[in-house]
Amino acid sequence: MKRITAFISALIIFLGVVFFTQPAQNADKNLASQKVIKVGILQIMSHPALDQIHQGILTGLKEEGYRNGKNIKVEFQNAQGDQSNLKTMAQQLADHDDILFGIATPAAQALVNAADKSTPVMLAGITDPASSGLVKSEKHPGGNVTGSSGDSPLSKQLKVIQEIMPHAKKIGIIYTSSDAGGQSNARKFKRLVEKAVLEPKMYTISNTNDMQQISQRMAGQVDAIYAPQDNGVASAMKTLVNNANQANKPVFPAADTMVKDGGTAAYAIDQHDLGRLAGHMAAKVLQGKKPANYPVEFVVKGKYVINQAQVKKLHLQIPEKIMEQAQKNGKVVK
Repeated sequence: MKRITAFISALIIFLGVVFFTQPAQNADKNLASQKVIKVGILQIMSHPALDQIHQGILTGLKEEGYRNGKNIKVEFQNAQGDQSNLKTMAQQLADHDDILFGIATPAAQALVNAADKSTPVMLAGITDPASSGLVKSEKHPGGNVTGSSGDSPLSKQLKVIQEIMPHAKKIGIIYTSSDAGGQSNARKFKRLVEKAVLEPKMYTISNTNDMQQISQRMAGQVDAIYAPQDNGVASAMKTLVNNANQANKPVFPAADTMVKDGGTAAYAIDQHDLGRLAGHMAAKVLQGKKPANYPVEFVVKGKYVINQAQVKKLHLQIPEKIMEQAQKNGKVVK
C-alpha cells in the first residue's frame, strides 16, 4: 500500500512539473521561431525635415510593437543627394528586406523600381504621390505601394505671409527643378498668390550650388520669400536665409524644421508625424493588410511655428493671435 501511495505521489509530482514547464518551453520555442522582420529605409539626403521623418518611422513602428534589434532589424541607406547612388542602394535594400520605406520622392521611386511586386513599399511623407507615378490614386493605390503624405496647407501659409507682411506685393517662390514635390508645391502656391491679387515671382535652382546666386538675386526683387516643401531648398536653407537677411526680407517656409534653420514663420505640418503615420501603416501591412487596397493617409493638421530671433532681426510684428497659438499648440524658436 505504501508503495502504491508513493508511486501515485511521484506520478502527481511528475505530471505537475510537466504541466507547468511545458507551456514555458513552448513559449520559448515560439519566441525563438519568430522571424525577425528586415526593414529597409532609403533617404535621398540629410536635412532636418527628412531626418525627422526617419525618426518618426521608428517611433511609429515602436508604438506598434516593432523594436529595432528585437523583432525587426532596420537597414538604413542615405544617398546624400547623389542621384546615382539611389539605384544601387534601392536594389541592395530590395534584395534583402521584407518591407521598404522611401523618404522623399526620388528615394520612393527608386525603391518601387527595384522591389518585386510582393515587397511592400511604404511612402513616408511624399507630396502628391499619384502625380509622381508612385500610386494609381491616393484612394486606390494598387500594386505594392502605400504610405503617408502631407501636402502643405498652402492657403494658411499664404495667410501667415499676408498677416505678418500686409504690405507685401511681390512674393518670391523658389524650388528645385528636379524635385517633383517641390515643383508641385511651388506651382500650387503660385496660383494661390495670383488669386490673392499678388504678384508671384518664380525662381528655380537645379541643385544646392545654385542657391547662393539665385537667392541673392531674388532677395533684391521681392518683398517676401516662400520656401516650399523641397529637398534642395531645405538643404540650402541657411544660404537662402543669409541672403534674405542681407536684403532684410523674411523667408516663410513650408516645413517646421526650416523655421529652425532660419525661416521667419510658418503654418506647417509636423515632419515627425509624417514618418510616425507611415510607421503605423507599415505595422498594419506587416499584419496582413494589402497595400493595393490601403489608401494613402494624410497628415493635415498644422501648427504655427515662429522664429523669435528672426522676427527681432527683421523688425517684424507677429499678430497676437498667431503668437498665442504658436505658444499654445505650436512652437516658438528662440
